[in-house]
Amino acid sequence: MTSLDNPDAIRHFQAVCDACQELISRHHSPHELRLYADGYLHALRRCERLERREVEKLEKFIERWILDPSSFIGPDGDSSSLFNQTQK
Repeated sequence: MTSLDNPDAIRHFQAVCDACQELISRHHSPHELRLYADGYLHALRRCERLERREVEKLEKFIERWILDPSSFIGPDGDSSSLFNQTQK
């Protein structure tokens, strides 16, 4: 598995990435990003817009993306200080 092939799955992946970048800019934690992504994937499963296989593949891509610190750029442009912020 090296890439997403389904155009709808690619659009959903981009939507999750964009939303997570927005959450990061508001200093949310990786755990909170995972909760958001889980909810998004749950909604995809429920509405059956993608085949089960495609949702599973998308889930693996999102999981790897969230766990990779190089995926994120902090509000100050520095990814090294992203999650060192105090939560409100």
